[in-house]
Amino acid sequence: MYPAELVNPMKAQLTQSGFQELLTPEQVDSTLPQQGTTLLVINSVCGCSAGTARPGVLESLQGDGKKPDRTVTSFAGFDLDAVKQARTYLLPYPPSSPAIALFKDGQLVHMIERHMIEGRSAAMISANLKQAYDEYC
Repeated sequence: MYPAELVNPMKAQLTQSGFQELLTPEQVDSTLPQQGTTLLVINSVCGCSAGTARPGVLESLQGDGKKPDRTVTSFAGFDLDAVKQARTYLLPYPPSSPAIALFKDGQLVHMIERHMIEGRSAAMISANLKQAYDEYC
């Protein structure tokens, strides 16, 4: 498990922008199946989280256009039980961190895995998400 001193600033990058933390399996189970759209970010300490995933997600939520009803996050290697439970909703995709998932009415409709984040710019991640918002939100 990562130390809180390392993780908390990375969590704050999303929570200060309105993301709700899912810290327990119960919170995951009460949130992801909800009606409407939910954007889930499995946050992590890896460089691609800081370099492109978190900035790309935040950029995707700016300006006009469709947006998810809810934005939520759990931190891999820190919120262990919540991330484990969230990953059950991401099947058949293997565990990935960072990862970005969009749910509509409790169903996974769009997934961005780590290998789709690495080597891509924040603007590319944002554009990918905005396209998903236009289709599903």
